[in-house]
Amino acid sequence: MKGLILAGGSGTRLRPLTHTGPKQLIPIANKPNILYCLEDLRGAGITDIGVILGNNMPEKVKDLLGDGRDYEVRITYIVQGDPKGIAHAVACSESFMGEDPFVVYLGDNILTGGIRYMVEEFSSKRYEAMVALCPVDNPEKFGIAELDANGQILSLVEKPKQPKSNLAMIGIYFLRKSIFPVVRELKPSWRNELEITDAIDNLRKKTGNVVARQVRGWWKDTGKPEDILLANHMVLETIEKNNEGTLEDGVKLIGRVNVGKGTVIKKGTVVRGPAIIG
Repeated sequence: MKGLILAGGSGTRLRPLTHTGPKQLIPIANKPNILYCLEDLRGAGITDIGVILGNNMPEKVKDLLGDGRDYEVRITYIVQGDPKGIAHAVACSESFMGEDPFVVYLGDNILTGGIRYMVEEFSSKRYEAMVALCPVDNPEKFGIAELDANGQILSLVEKPKQPKSNLAMIGIYFLRKSIFPVVRELKPSWRNELEITDAIDNLRKKTGNVVARQVRGWWKDTGKPEDILLANHMVLETIEKNNEGTLEDGVKLIGRVNVGKGTVIKKGTVVRGPAIIG
């Protein structure tokens, strides 16, 4: 199975933060958001990863990720250019995916609990697609899945005015090559984008073989400044005390402080947790 991380988009809701780089590089608890996505894919055994690039300083994404070897993965860059929707980004990856099933992971997502259990289920079944869901308080702002009493999908609708559930599609999609002809048949939405919600719902209607699964941990997208602050708080609440760095004489780590490998904390420094350093 391959992975596809989306690192395009203009990030207009995060300006002025995105005047200096893509939104996917904004740090959450001292680590660029996109690395959480990459680590989830790698943790699920997916090491062949495509990264979709947009027009907002894509060289910064390349500078961070390189060819992937520093993160024990192999990265292929795929240029989308102008943001024309998630389904368009998926279509851009067709030659990279070939015959392989794949996971699409939006680069401004953050999730606890990983995705290995979903990867294992999708790999062992013959679903044409699987979508990850999470309950939200404002369903009108998301792609929403309506399920029946048995958990089967009744509909998938992008930003409905009158949502039929509070189960949001969180931007993690498990797909096969069957999605590509469906995307080619799409027409742009009112947002002038090719909507992945429409593509997957059309695939569901054609095949009857699309399923949905709720994530086991908490999830947050980081599309707005307040979301970034909340995501930082949530990540810091999950950290454990750990030191893989070097502490010079007199350094004090108080509380839940996580010091990364290769980090040097200078003599006499006092660090109070929760904190992630390096």
